[in-house]
Amino acid sequence: MVWNAAALEGNTYTLPEVRTLLEGVTVAGKPVDDERQILALSEAYSHLDQVLADGTFRLDKRTSDHLHAILARHEALDAGRFRGEGATTGGGHVRLSDGSVVAGAEAGEGGVELLARHQDLIAYLDRVPDVRLAALVYFAAATRSQFYFDGNKRTARLMMTGHLMAGGYDPVSVPAARKLEFNVALDRMFTTDDATELIAFLGTCTLD
Repeated sequence: MVWNAAALEGNTYTLPEVRTLLEGVTVAGKPVDDERQILALSEAYSHLDQVLADGTFRLDKRTSDHLHAILARHEALDAGRFRGEGATTGGGHVRLSDGSVVAGAEAGEGGVELLARHQDLIAYLDRVPDVRLAALVYFAAATRSQFYFDGNKRTARLMMTGHLMAGGYDPVSVPAARKLEFNVALDRMFTTDDATELIAFLGTCTLD
């Protein structure tokens, strides 16, 4: 799961190299940034494992912020805070496969717009009886909103996985080999604000 998540971000580590690194052996010739990304992802997944084991996982901002602070600490400004909550006010822009750029949701003063957007999302999902659908919708909505400066898809994927597993379902892991399908579905959502294709795609990526 760590390798898939990193590969989708363009990380150069192969699966055997990820295994080697996570066993504590540095892989020669690899960019430092790629190594840091792998280690941060591994730590974030380990934290998710722990809160699931403790029964303390919640589909809420506090959990999301904690996971983001771990996985994006080397990459995102104000890691663990929504855009606008910290010192920075930028970010939230996504470059699509064709090179065009789509903006995320407006942050508002002090991140107030994103905070309200997240609260509305959680309130809506509380009324969705199907845990699987709620998890997939959370991923799509959080990714489209771009709550954080960077690391949004990875954080949303961790939250989706946590909600699925807390509900007794298999996690979702998008295979690196299906990166093109994933990007096409993401592009469709960002350009049309319709996540139907993305949610249907994610439903085929369960890891059992």
